Amino acid sequence: MPKEDFIIGVGGMSCKACVARVNEALSVISGVIAVRVELEENCAVVSVNENGPGREALSEAIRKAGYTPHEPDCSPEPGQAICQDRGSQFSWRDGATWRQSARNTKWCLIGCSIGDLGTIAYFQFVWTDSGWSTLAIMILAIMNGLLTSIALETVILLKQLPFLSALRTAAGMSLISMIAMEAAMNITDVVLTGGAMLTWYAIIPMWIAGFLTPWPYNYWRLKKYGVSCH
Repeated sequence: MPKEDFIIGVGGMSCKACVARVNEALSVISGVIAVRVELEENCAVVSVNENGPGREALSEAIRKAGYTPHEPDCSPEPGQAICQDRGSQFSWRDGATWRQSARNTKWCLIGCSIGDLGTIAYFQFVWTDSGWSTLAIMILAIMNGLLTSIALETVILLKQLPFLSALRTAAGMSLISMIAMEAAMNITDVVLTGGAMLTWYAIIPMWIAGFLTPWPYNYWRLKKYGVSCH
């Protein structure tokens, strides 16, 4: 018989792959005899034996898996929501959430950069006499960046989900975050080079601007709603 059932809120889960990671992180702990992770309710229900771990050890395992444990608001009635994130006291000082949102933002930056920088490079080195304006090239670069970011996330999720489910999950990423990232990168490029150009002194500042601009928003979204950008 379990000594105790713990219900722990889990911030940062956005798909079935996240559920699998949290489930695995908790299941391998000695003394844990059952784990149920609820994506919609953003929580994990963990049963432990009399020699099993306490809440702090379980929370630490969730942190190491890249997610944010928090206090849930639980309902004991059958058929009702298991937990709901209290989340009423928002804080900008959660280091675990900053780290997780940074990882999410990094993957978004990688995906966006493939299409964005690739488009600029094409017009700069291949179709040099296109006649396209800087604004037109930048708009196309943003659109292609969004598509490659979604494509990269779909490929990553294929390890855990069927193709259509992976594509739907990837398409549900935050467009606000990605558009802010793309805009920051392209504005930085224009400011530094005067047009749609890739130079050795522009690319790194573009990446820095693209990362820093949406990062606070991604933190806020992850901390308040438990939803990641990527």
